[in-house]
Amino acid sequence: MDWKERALALLKDSLEPVPSELNEIDWKSGLSDKSDRLAQHISAFANHLYGGILVYGVNDDGSLFSLGKEQIEDIVKKLGNIAHNNLSNHIQIEHTVQEYNGENLLFIFIPEEQGKPVHLRGKDIYASYYRSGGQTLKMSAKQVQMLIAKSMGISFEENTALDNLSQEQVLSLLDYQALYQILDKSVPKSTDTILAKLSNMGYCYEKNGSWTITNLGAILFARSLSSFPSLSGREVVVRKYAGPNNRQLQHEQRGGLGYAVGFEGLIDYIMMNTGNEVIDVSRNIKPTYPRVAIREFVANALIHQDFAIDGSPITIEIFSNRLVITNPGAPLNNINRLLDLPPRSRNERLAQSMLLLNICERRGSGVDRAIEAVEKMFLPPVKFQMLDDYTKVTLFPQKSLSEMTKREKIMACYQHACLMFEDNVAINNQSIRERFGLNKNQSYVASRILADAVEDKLIKPVDEESVSKKFSTYVPFYA
Repeated sequence: MDWKERALALLKDSLEPVPSELNEIDWKSGLSDKSDRLAQHISAFANHLYGGILVYGVNDDGSLFSLGKEQIEDIVKKLGNIAHNNLSNHIQIEHTVQEYNGENLLFIFIPEEQGKPVHLRGKDIYASYYRSGGQTLKMSAKQVQMLIAKSMGISFEENTALDNLSQEQVLSLLDYQALYQILDKSVPKSTDTILAKLSNMGYCYEKNGSWTITNLGAILFARSLSSFPSLSGREVVVRKYAGPNNRQLQHEQRGGLGYAVGFEGLIDYIMMNTGNEVIDVSRNIKPTYPRVAIREFVANALIHQDFAIDGSPITIEIFSNRLVITNPGAPLNNINRLLDLPPRSRNERLAQSMLLLNICERRGSGVDRAIEAVEKMFLPPVKFQMLDDYTKVTLFPQKSLSEMTKREKIMACYQHACLMFEDNVAINNQSIRERFGLNKNQSYVASRILADAVEDKLIKPVDEESVSKKFSTYVPFYA
C-alpha cells in the first residue's frame, strides 16, 4: 500500500464510527500562522513509525469541506518551507489532493526519518516531538535517549540494566529458579548451564570476563526490581478502595518482583480482592470478573507500556463497581479495532518472551478470549480508553440489562459483532438475545439494541437492501 492509499484508509478509520484523530493522522481546518507549532507536528510525524499525515479540509468535529486551488498552494508552500528550514533534518514532504465523500482534501505526507530524533532547528535535541493519543507532545529526556538508541538498532529490552557483574551476582539478582519452574524443567546443577540458558534467552550476556543483565532479564526475572535503577517505577501497583471512588483506600500493594516471577501471584491477588459470590445452595463460588480477562488485560498492560514515560507505574484499581487497569503509553492501534487488527507492540522482545513463557496468549487471540469470557458471564462491555499518554481498560461487574446504559448496550453489541466476525459469523437478533440472556419474547429488545448500534455506525447490515429486520444479519462497520 502506498502512502496515498494509506492516507485514505487512515482518514476513514479516524472518521468512523466515532470521529477521533489518530497518532498517524492530524486533521486541519486551515493553515495556522504558528510556524513553530507546524514544525512540532512535522517533527512528531518524522519521529513516528512509518511517518504520518496532515489532512486539510477536516474540522474539529470531523466534518469535511473542499479546499480551493489557491488555498492548497499556500499550504503546500508554507509547509514545504518549514519542513526544509525549521527542523534539524531537511524533511522531504509529499502532497496530494484527493476526493473523499464528495470533498477535495489536501493530504500532506511526512515520512519517517532514519536519523532520529528530528528536533526544531536552533534548539537542542530535546526540542523533539512525538504522537500520542492523537496529540503532538514534547518528548521527555528519557524518550529522546530511548529514541536515539532505537535509531541505532538498540531496543529498550537490549539496553543495560546492570553491568560489571560476576556470575554469582547475576544468579543472585535474577530468579533463574522461577524461569525453570515456568518452563517445567529441573534446575541444572551447573552454573555455566544456567547462565548459558539466561544468555540464550536475552536476559544477560558475558563480555571480556564480566556479565551484564539486560532490561529484558531484569523486568521479567528480577528478584527485586529495586535492584535495577533503570527500572525504577516499573513495579505494578494494586489499590483497593472501599467504594466507587478513590477517597477511601483500603490497601495498596506494590509488586517488587520481575513480571514473569510475580505474574501468577499478581493475578491471584487481584482475583482475591475483586470479591466472589456464592451462586447456589451447593455454595459454588462465582468470581466477579473472569480470570482469563484479567490475565489478558494485565499482560497487555505489561507488554504495551511505554518505558520512556517516567513516574507512571502500571496501576490496577479495584473499586466497588469496576476494575481499572492503566498503563503508560497510548495504544498503537485504534481502540475500536483491538479485536481484529494485528497486535502492535512497543516492546516486541518483551512480548515475544512473555509469549514463550506462556504468560500471554498466542499473538492476536488474547483480547478475543477476554471478550468471550466477559460475554459468558453476561458482564457489561469492556471499556477501552485512549488518553494522551495512557491506555485504560475498565471491567464492570454483572448488571441487569435495565441497569446498563444505552451506550453500554451498543458497545456490548459491537464487541459481540467483532468477536463473531473473527469466526466468520454475522450476528442477528438471536445471537444478541443470547449475549444479553434474553428470551424469545424479548426479541424487540434485541432489535432495539441492533438498531441503536447501526445508527451509531458501529455495525452494518450484511444485506443493505433487505427490508426484513427480523431475519437481518450484521457485521462490524469495518467488515
